[in-house]
Amino acid sequence: MQKNYLFIIILASLTWSPVFSSSELDVKISIDIDFVDVKHKGKIVRIQRKQSSENTINPLYSKTSRRCPPFCIQPGKLAEGVETIGELEILDYLVRKSNGDNSILVIDSRTDGWVENGTIPGTINIPWVMLKQDVGADPFQIADILEDEFGAVSIEGLWDFSNAKTLIMFCNGQWCGQSPSNIKTLLRFGYPAHKLKWYRGGMQDWEMLGLTVVK
Repeated sequence: MQKNYLFIIILASLTWSPVFSSSELDVKISIDIDFVDVKHKGKIVRIQRKQSSENTINPLYSKTSRRCPPFCIQPGKLAEGVETIGELEILDYLVRKSNGDNSILVIDSRTDGWVENGTIPGTINIPWVMLKQDVGADPFQIADILEDEFGAVSIEGLWDFSNAKTLIMFCNGQWCGQSPSNIKTLLRFGYPAHKLKWYRGGMQDWEMLGLTVVK
């Protein structure tokens, strides 16, 4: 038991490895976390909060109201078994992925125009329109994503998700339907609900907290 406890402490120190002491960062992520380093397109990117007390939210996400539909407030729980997560949880998944855990993918579900304005470091982009056949997605393209990106296996026309990856999805925020669309589409395909996680706050909450984005 003592050995296992020591291993957990060592692993935690490798995963969350702050360089700055608490006195050097005025705005930390949490009491225990100064920043995290993740891999984004092969390069190390440091995620931390903006340090200026004068920083304000990106104007792209300052709107309080958008026409509904389609920009309606999403429920806190999308579907049975699909976990809704926050910033600290998505950071943990990003670090685990960057540390070599290939059973995880963190996915920006937005279309290209939104992603070009900035995304969360360590994520990949799979727009909701690439998985949804009734808005023009090619069935063969969908199958390629399920197999090549998500690790599902096609067996005589049926999908085996036994070794499929855990997918963490997000989009623009509580009013955005792009990641909910991806999640609901995957559930219809038979993707296990416990392997789908939803960052409901999305880019609006991420930007509101002054966390790092990459173009």
